[in-house]
Amino acid sequence: MALVVRNLHAQYGKGHILHGVDFSVAAGEIVSLIGRNGSGRSTTLKAMMGLVAPTQGSVTLDSVDVAGRQPFEIARSGIAYVPEERLVFASLTVEQNLQLGVASERRNAPRWTVTEMYDYFPLLVERRKTLAGSLSGGEQQMLTICRSLLGNPRVILIDEPTEGLAPKIVDSVMGMIIDIGNRGVGVVLVEQKLTFALRISQRILVMGHGRIVFEGSPEDLKNNAEIRRNWLEVA
Repeated sequence: MALVVRNLHAQYGKGHILHGVDFSVAAGEIVSLIGRNGSGRSTTLKAMMGLVAPTQGSVTLDSVDVAGRQPFEIARSGIAYVPEERLVFASLTVEQNLQLGVASERRNAPRWTVTEMYDYFPLLVERRKTLAGSLSGGEQQMLTICRSLLGNPRVILIDEPTEGLAPKIVDSVMGMIIDIGNRGVGVVLVEQKLTFALRISQRILVMGHGRIVFEGSPEDLKNNAEIRRNWLEVA
C-alpha cells in the first residue's frame, strides 16, 4: 500500500471529530470517502495533510509516518491536496499558478507537465494569462487540481471536486481522475455525489461519526441497503 492511515484522531478545540480512522490506498487505486455532512470526511483529509493537527494515530506514506508534520513537509513527502475551497493565488495568472506547482521528479511517481494540464483542460490555455482570481469556480477547480498534480505526488487527496461544476466540466474532471489512477497515483476522493463516487472508484469508504463504518467495492455498497439507509440517505 502506498498510503496507510491508522487510528487517526483529530479535534477542533474540545470537539472530538475523528475517532480512530483506519484505511489504506494502493498505488493507482481510487478510493472514495463518502458520508453525510459532518461525518468527518473533510477533516480526515485535513488531518492527513497537517492542516488539522492529529491528536493520535499515523499517516504512513511508503513506510514513512508523516502524521503531525507541517503541511509543506507532507506535500514534499509526496501527498498532494486539492481543497474544497479552490485556493488559487488570485493575483497571479493561470500560467504562474501552474508554474508554482512544478516540482522535480519523484521516485516511484509519474512526472506531470504543464502541457499535459492544458491537454486535460484546454480552457486553461485560453485563460493562461488571466488572473486566477477572475476565473469562474469551475475554472479555479481545474487550476487547483492541475497545480497540485504538478508536484508529482504519490497520493493525491481531492475534496469535493465536482461541487458547483457544470456537467461537461464534471465529465472532464472524472476523466482526469481516472487517468491519474491509471498512471499509478493513489487517489483519496471526498465526494458528495454518490453516483460519481460509484462510477469512478475501486473502493468505497463510508464515514459516520468520525469513523469508517463500511469498506467495500461500489457493488458491495449498492447491495447493502442497511448501510445506505443508516449512513447515507437523508430521512
